Amino acid sequence: MRFCPRCGTPLASQEKGGRERLACPGTGCGFVFYDNPLPVVAALVEHEGDVLLVQSVGWPESWYGLVTGFLERGEEPEAAALRELREELGLEGRVVAPIGVYTFPERNELILAYHVEARGEVRLGTELAGYKRIQPEKLRPWPFGTGRAVRDWLAHRAEPASRLSPPHQGDA
Repeated sequence: MRFCPRCGTPLASQEKGGRERLACPGTGCGFVFYDNPLPVVAALVEHEGDVLLVQSVGWPESWYGLVTGFLERGEEPEAAALRELREELGLEGRVVAPIGVYTFPERNELILAYHVEARGEVRLGTELAGYKRIQPEKLRPWPFGTGRAVRDWLAHRAEPASRLSPPHQGDA
């Protein structure tokens, strides 16, 4: 952003709220460009025992990742993850559990990641160049973006069941 959306004055770097931000130097305007991160949903998709990774159009041939998309106004994050699953892979699904929330500063995004179980026949949407199936035990996280959600999901899967459920309480 180079110009104030209110008055058209070129924005200038100013200290606002303890940080350098672009702000309007125009008298009485007061506009500050906060450049807040965009909310993105991610789905780690399990389908027929495998994890599905997708390749977006324009990505390098070796790059695959989770199903992702922007959270739309008025949309609940879990519903957004299922919408992206339908749009990108043509699958229906259910959210099993949230995985976590992750910053992705390189793209100025905040990622809300979910574990999703999917059913149906894969039909690629227009945003994808391809997909691949990976057995969960062969899945390896990558060091940025949604890779941290993969890391946490794998760690959670490896935990003994006794650590995942509350201790048994005796009958009163």
